[in-house]
Amino acid sequence: MAYFAAGCFWGVEAAFRQVQGVRETVVGYQGGVTINPNYQDVCTGQTQHAEVVKVVFDPNVVSYEDLLNVFWQSHDPTTLNRQGPDIGTQYRSAIFYRDEEQKAIAEASKQSQGRRGFFRRPIVTEISPALDFYPAEEYHQQYLEKRGLATCHI
Repeated sequence: MAYFAAGCFWGVEAAFRQVQGVRETVVGYQGGVTINPNYQDVCTGQTQHAEVVKVVFDPNVVSYEDLLNVFWQSHDPTTLNRQGPDIGTQYRSAIFYRDEEQKAIAEASKQSQGRRGFFRRPIVTEISPALDFYPAEEYHQQYLEKRGLATCHI
């Protein structure tokens, strides 16, 4: 499993669902202080949760590094608490690691992205331990797919 926050979880989930080797995605909330928050709670900014996509993948088909590449390509990791028109801490760029190996790979990937010079500003992506993950309400799951849409407004 891997956990990524890159703005509104609808578009992020859609990007990961296209990756061969991704077995399941679940959108939800992570990285905050409120137990079992709902969407309205998270939107206040007071829970400190980010909108996150949990990615269940087959490491024999797709590597964690490959998933990180999708993450970097699916958003602007240089904007603090914002993606496009979406503003707030719930839209921050974050990688939530499950173990020390994922942490090391994520940190190396972030450094590599910074050195590549693709982004004009410094990367502000948070790299934090994956603590409690709370699945979002059912209507958020595969939101774009259910509506026949390929991407969000971003």
